[in-house]
Amino acid sequence: MHIGHCKKCQGTTLVPESMNSVPSIPPVAAAPTPASVHRAILHAAISVGAAGIIVKLVATFKEIAVASVYGRSDSMDAFLAAALIPGLLVNLISESLNQALVPTLVRVREQEGRERAQQLLSSAMLWICLLLTAVSLAMALAARGFFPLIASNFPPGKLALAVHLFYGLLPIVVITGIATNCTAVLNTLDRFILPALAPVVISLSIIVGALFYGGRYGIWAMVYATLAGSLLHAILVAVMMETRGLRFRLRFHGFDAATREVAGQYGPVLLSGVVASGGLLVDQSMAAMLAAGSVSALVYANRFVSVVLTLLAGAISTAIVPYFSRMIAHRDWSGCRHTIHTWIRITALVSVPIAVALIAVARPLVRIAYQHGRFGPADTLIVAATLAMYAIQIPFIVVSRIDYRFIVAMRRTDLVLYCGLINLALDIVLNLLLMRCFGVAGIALATSLWAVSTFIYLRYWSAKLLAQAEAAS
Repeated sequence: MHIGHCKKCQGTTLVPESMNSVPSIPPVAAAPTPASVHRAILHAAISVGAAGIIVKLVATFKEIAVASVYGRSDSMDAFLAAALIPGLLVNLISESLNQALVPTLVRVREQEGRERAQQLLSSAMLWICLLLTAVSLAMALAARGFFPLIASNFPPGKLALAVHLFYGLLPIVVITGIATNCTAVLNTLDRFILPALAPVVISLSIIVGALFYGGRYGIWAMVYATLAGSLLHAILVAVMMETRGLRFRLRFHGFDAATREVAGQYGPVLLSGVVASGGLLVDQSMAAMLAAGSVSALVYANRFVSVVLTLLAGAISTAIVPYFSRMIAHRDWSGCRHTIHTWIRITALVSVPIAVALIAVARPLVRIAYQHGRFGPADTLIVAATLAMYAIQIPFIVVSRIDYRFIVAMRRTDLVLYCGLINLALDIVLNLLLMRCFGVAGIALATSLWAVSTFIYLRYWSAKLLAQAEAAS
């Protein structure tokens, strides 16, 4: 997992006349007490986390099923390489739009009414679908040029298979982009649990595809099942959004002030996403330079860590955003400080023991989860070592999400961008050094080391921004 982004904060005020300035929104009500804020954040985080646990449990069964059918085979390596770009495109383009759209959408709905919010949403949905389609077509045309770069150690047959699988998976870029945007809109309506549960249909579809159709269609069963599950996911969240009064419509309503505001925020957030997404691409590309099966080992090991990061960092990050936004609007800097410090302590107390436990049980965990069918004892040793190196990052990533969300709420996405640039450079250098000594596990260790750097960087800038805000008040 890569946290992107960062730039130097200059001056003594936090309200410059720029896109990164803190919005000048006058408080409309008394700020909530710290205790009530913490209770609300905890309740929201538990709700999102509980839904996430269910999704991840099903995803774990999916990984077990996939590993038993395909193991660390060349076809699985090709599929994972093919799925990398579509996933990155969705995270990059659609998630960036969510960050730019949601604050404006909420403001328009609160101040101008639901119908005006519907117009903004329809325009944004249209543009994101057009953008995702255009980028997908461009990637299809360029696939034979960039795949030799991201899978440089693949033999010709394996590389050709990866390209063909990539063509088959491209429709999920638009489908998943729509689902992601609908989910973000539902969150603004205080609907978290059901949208968070909806992705379970993708894992269920892949389980059915691998177990019942893997023998007939080979690795293509994974492609068909992924497409079917993604389409069902998008339909589910779109229907949920419709039931809450916001319709899924693709219609442009002109470049009014709200649309221009979203467009103005989208550029910097998108650039930050480009930098952040580069880390995952670098890791898998460099893993492809190692022995056959290294890409699969990296992905299998990261599954366990991603579960923890999604359940902890994801839940806390989702829950804390609206409260930071509200406190910043009220200029409640003491509330921000109290919330930051409280949740840094809570997340550290929870995440450190989990990381230590995951390192301690890495080998038996991998053996129980994956050592079936074509996944043998030698595979277990490699994946377990990679998992142990990946697990080091957990407390640093989880804790740093508190500072990250505060910095974004302060509209200092420039800081996030520069942090991503530092991470990307550090990731490449550390990969080159450590993969020579530890193989694919060295790539995982490099990820954990830049996570430490990210924590230090974001902690510093969060404290500095808060101090400047208090001094300017």
